[in-house]
Amino acid sequence: MKPTYEAAAIEAAAQAFWEKNASFTVADNTDKPNYYCLSMFPYPSGRLHMGHVRNYTIGDVITRYKKMSGYNVMQPIGWDAFGMPAENAAIDNKVSPNSWTNKNIVYMRQQFKELGFGFDWSREFSTCDPEYYGWEQWFFLQLYKKGVIYRKNGVVNWDPVDQTVLANEQVIDGRGWRSDALVERREIPMYYFKITDYADELLEDLNLLEDWPEQVRTMQANWIGKSQGMEVTFLHDDGQFNVFTTRPDTLMGVTYVAVAPEHPIAAKAAENNAKLAEFIKECQKTGTSEADFATQEAKGMPTGQFATHPLTGEKVEIWVANYVLMAYGDGAVMAVPAHDSRDFGFAKKYHLPMKLVIEPADGNESLDVWREELAEHGTLVNSGEFTGLDFDGAFAKIGAALEAKNLGHPKTQYRLRDWGISRQRYWGCPIPIINCPSCGEVPVPEKDLPVVLPTDCIPDGSGNPLNKLDSFKKVDCPKCGGAAERETDTMDTFVESSWYYARFACSQYKGGMIDPKAATAWLPVDQYIGGVEHAILHLLYSRFFHKLMRNEGLLGDVEKVGPEPFKALLTQGMVVAPSFFRHSSKGYEWFNVKDVEARDIDGEKKYFLKADGEPVTYYGIQKMGKSKNNGVDPEAIVKSYGADVSRLFMMFTSPPEQTLEWSDAGLEGADRFLRRIWTFAYENNALLKDASLDANSITEKAAKDARREIHQELKKALYDYERFHFNTVISANMIILNILSKLKDSKDETAVKKEGFSIMLRLLSPIVPHIVHTIWSDLFGDDILDHALPQVIESALVADEVKYMVQVNGKLRGEIVVAASASKEEIEAAALANENAQKFIEGEIRRVIVVPNRLVNIVAN
Repeated sequence: MKPTYEAAAIEAAAQAFWEKNASFTVADNTDKPNYYCLSMFPYPSGRLHMGHVRNYTIGDVITRYKKMSGYNVMQPIGWDAFGMPAENAAIDNKVSPNSWTNKNIVYMRQQFKELGFGFDWSREFSTCDPEYYGWEQWFFLQLYKKGVIYRKNGVVNWDPVDQTVLANEQVIDGRGWRSDALVERREIPMYYFKITDYADELLEDLNLLEDWPEQVRTMQANWIGKSQGMEVTFLHDDGQFNVFTTRPDTLMGVTYVAVAPEHPIAAKAAENNAKLAEFIKECQKTGTSEADFATQEAKGMPTGQFATHPLTGEKVEIWVANYVLMAYGDGAVMAVPAHDSRDFGFAKKYHLPMKLVIEPADGNESLDVWREELAEHGTLVNSGEFTGLDFDGAFAKIGAALEAKNLGHPKTQYRLRDWGISRQRYWGCPIPIINCPSCGEVPVPEKDLPVVLPTDCIPDGSGNPLNKLDSFKKVDCPKCGGAAERETDTMDTFVESSWYYARFACSQYKGGMIDPKAATAWLPVDQYIGGVEHAILHLLYSRFFHKLMRNEGLLGDVEKVGPEPFKALLTQGMVVAPSFFRHSSKGYEWFNVKDVEARDIDGEKKYFLKADGEPVTYYGIQKMGKSKNNGVDPEAIVKSYGADVSRLFMMFTSPPEQTLEWSDAGLEGADRFLRRIWTFAYENNALLKDASLDANSITEKAAKDARREIHQELKKALYDYERFHFNTVISANMIILNILSKLKDSKDETAVKKEGFSIMLRLLSPIVPHIVHTIWSDLFGDDILDHALPQVIESALVADEVKYMVQVNGKLRGEIVVAASASKEEIEAAALANENAQKFIEGEIRRVIVVPNRLVNIVAN
């Protein structure tokens, strides 16, 4: 081996070896137990960022660790390739999303390989491959036939200039992010998955996910949002409408009802009310997200119509309010201003009546200002026959009264709504439906699948290009043969990412969406890794899809596979770095830390731009990203230091779940450690190759002591590997290297050097695989991946001698060293004979307490 550590050459050679030997290509069944390690697959944006590097390094360390622990490990990789970012980039660069995406995949694939990730590249696919999304279309049709997928009108954000639907995050201050046009809320037909039919199962099965972070399970439960309440019917002149409430105990305090701007009552009232029609139109310029509704100013207008209170028969005014969502319930809410803060503010603003029906704990019945305690459960007042009841009593008695009138009943409600998957965009999976003027919605015959998305379109931002592409849009109806049009909406990209984990088990399978045998072999995923930002929707939809595929019989042995897709979940922390800015007439200008220098001025740290020496403002530690120009290019790090240094730094700086703060000093420290390992191997090369050395036969005390310390660190490291505490695994190896560096060249100490260095290399192999591969093959002539992790030799942990602290009446007075085999009586005798201890023994010795392997306390008076 060469005398100096040359990362670039070492890493290129190791990667070539792994590729040539297909080191990470796995068969479905071997004589080893299967282990499926999966990191959330990347969007091919063009370049990896440090968040990617950390995520996939964690997965790769786990993969290599489990491989060396005796498992047949699959770690696949692919590309989440559809979506708006590619379409937007295509518009900006005047190229097709297909060519932009594939070019990025080529580049990022190479970046992954240069980082040494042990992916099974034979299973690679992109979600924009017809071979992949064609099966998605097939599954769509099966679910459509069964009614799990249906079509109805949905409210969306509509950009009237770009003629396209916008995601909530693309609406900025009420305007389209690209066109700057005022966005409208528009009702259009969309396809939906009936995920609400699975709400109870999705909620209950969270209890099975013991190896998921509690935070994520709580977020999922809150998103599903199961609540017990009452559905109450209000009558009005043109019919009736329902509201759902979790507080039926406050029903006697209703003073008005509010309906959504899209509600039929609002539409009818606006026919002869120009002001109301204008208000409804204004409401339609608001975004459709819950955040929009929660943060906007509550506004409303009366309809001039009244509803009948279901219990009192009194007339209550019907208002149109911008805070009521049509998509939730029946688009109407009952308002109890005295006991709901939002209703209180609305009633105050429009001078609407209030009625106190829950007795205030403090006796203060004033409604001049909102008091939070008025929203709590309590005893009913001013509620007729229900006065004096508590919450439970009121729930039961009011429910019975409503049921007797056929105007209400108890109901379980969910926050979860059916999943709208229609996207009025080009770069996505085509929905396999043909719209015929005579036959209506007609499923594409299975023999005609896949419906292939044209790949040569160059979108210009003015609506969905598929609507202008007759070669795609114009078709004959499969049912009647007449002229028809293909559906031009494409599916939400969450659909592709909801089942990719199962397709990785059989990515080349031609006989169906999933190979049942492969699913039985690999599912569920043993370890899933990704950012906590995906804790709700992606994971929820994947869980939902798993149950759909199970019900379709696609997953093989259901008992073995189970009801959930991911057995264990690890949500890695963010990568953060310092951020600096200046504010000028041009706005905020952000500077990378490498362009900034710190100076100590009058005991205070100040920051200056290196280029001009002028001050900049420190903005604190922020998530790495382009917006604050505080990112670090992984490619530059690999070129400067090598992949192993990057991997070591990532794993050593913090545990996977915690935030990782970027530090050039940390990189340099990682580089020094690897160079120390290389130098040790080079300087001890001949000794380490000596086949006659056997640490099991050593007799020298110094060698035994060093071996014991090494095996103690090994024991801790193996425990920490199981917990994925890679930072402490690395710390243990740093200690081992320090121990090895102090050993001399006697035969016994050299035998410990060889064993200890072999232990260290195997422990570090999952984390810094390139350098370890090279040193191991040089010393021992074979592939380290063919070796198991080192195991603790229990006999090596046993010391020949044990040191005891000697106390007299609880105070430390000396120490003794005795044989490890010494009896209690021998230990007591040695302690009593200790000269230092004898000086402090006064009077009669009452007793001697021996704490094994630790101390002896002599009690005297």
